[in-house]
Amino acid sequence: MTSQPLNLDELRRRIDGVDDRIHDLIVERAEIVETISALKRDAGMPALRPGREATIVRRILGRHRGHFPRQSLLRIWRELLGGTTAMQGRFAVAVRVTENGARLWDLARDHYGTYVQMLPLRGASEVLSAVAEERATVGVLPMPDETERTPWWPQLVGAGAHALRVIARLPFGGAGNARDGDGDALVIGRGEAEATGADRSMIVVETEGDVSRARLSAAFEAAGQKVTFFAQHVPTPGTVWNLIELDDLLKPGDARLETALKPLGDRARDLRLLGAYARPMPSETK
Repeated sequence: MTSQPLNLDELRRRIDGVDDRIHDLIVERAEIVETISALKRDAGMPALRPGREATIVRRILGRHRGHFPRQSLLRIWRELLGGTTAMQGRFAVAVRVTENGARLWDLARDHYGTYVQMLPLRGASEVLSAVAEERATVGVLPMPDETERTPWWPQLVGAGAHALRVIARLPFGGAGNARDGDGDALVIGRGEAEATGADRSMIVVETEGDVSRARLSAAFEAAGQKVTFFAQHVPTPGTVWNLIELDDLLKPGDARLETALKPLGDRARDLRLLGAYARPMPSETK
């Protein structure tokens, strides 16, 4: 018995049917989001939940099969998440841009969606002000670079429930076609970090006197905290602010931080959490 030959018109009709089902599911998902949005408003919860989004994307990519490109799947879900976030109220992204580079703009657009409202601003202070004044929901700034004479991150060293903090790192799943080099970006916003099972935290340790970065890093390593990034700033002579990224989710009062700094004694004068975020996934092209 011979099999029926493939009929191109029939296959196209099948694709149309699949497209209709996909669209129906997107409409259904949006209706659920509207209900969730109302519950969030009643509870005073923010629309944007970076940890929840990271968990969704990791789960979807983890169950993927077949030959459809994973990066294309990631792109679809980022647009979906961007669209449903925009449904829940005004959402705008402030981005630091320069005459010589548009990479941060590309990273922000790819992560938050092609049609998200974006504000191009020249300076880091302008970006932070836009978020602080709620002209933007989040701000996108370059990963700290020790070659900068006036780094932007010391502006985050503050206390209070309404302080701005680091809430995400970009790119989350590969840089796509982002232009101008390989630099990452940090997203600045408000809200407490949610555990995703694979997170990082950024802290600032204020030290006095001669405390080398090697000694400070070793203190955290000895306390079981892996250091994944380190930068320094000298706000006044004799005082150093040490920006440290740790491969774990840390909260205020975490005993592990006290354990790490105890060997330094009085030389470690202060410690502040600058935020936490879901650990980016390895870049994949298949």
